[in-house]
Formats: sequence, C-alpha cells, structure tokens
Amino acid sequence: MPRPFTPKVITANALLEGDVVYFTPQDGWTRDMAQAELIEDEAHAQLRQLEAERQQNTVVGVYLAEVAKGPTGPEPTHFREEFRRTGPSNYFHGKQEGLT
Repeated sequence: MPRPFTPKVITANALLEGDVVYFTPQDGWTRDMAQAELIEDEAHAQLRQLEAERQQNTVVGVYLAEVAKGPTGPEPTHFREEFRRTGPSNYFHGKQEGLT
C-alpha cells in the first residue's frame, strides 16, 4: 500500500546568493517559508516541481520538502528543513535575529 501524500513545499537555493528559497503560488521565490505554496496533492506537487526546475537561471537544487500546516503558513516537520530555514546556530548571521 502506498504511503499517503503529506503536505509539501518546493525549496531550493538561490543561484547567486545561496540563500534557501521557497516556491510561491505566483511562480516566484521567497526567503520566507510562510509565503511558500503549500502543496497537498501529489500530482500537483510533481507539476509544480517541474515548473520550479525550469528556473535554472534563478535557483539550484530544487526539491520537495515535507511540512505541516501552521497558523501562519507552512512549517518544517524535519530538523534539516528547520536548520536550512534558520541557518547555522553558532552565532547570529542575520536570519536568526527575528526568530528569538
């Protein structure tokens, strides 16, 4: 029996800066996961991933990341995605300042 599809967002790294970015419903990229398109259908996820992968002049390493519905938008369900979203924790690099 196949595993049920869980909500996902499309994520990648910005080609020039290397920042973690998320695909939006408007086919753009944002650095804020809360603004990412929450995808709840597997077929739709595959189509959206193809669309995101076409933007090779903007991003690299496109993939689907599992998330959960949160009160302000998608939230990571795995440590890796939380770490990618906030960046290294050894000192404040800029992203972490607003997360305390």
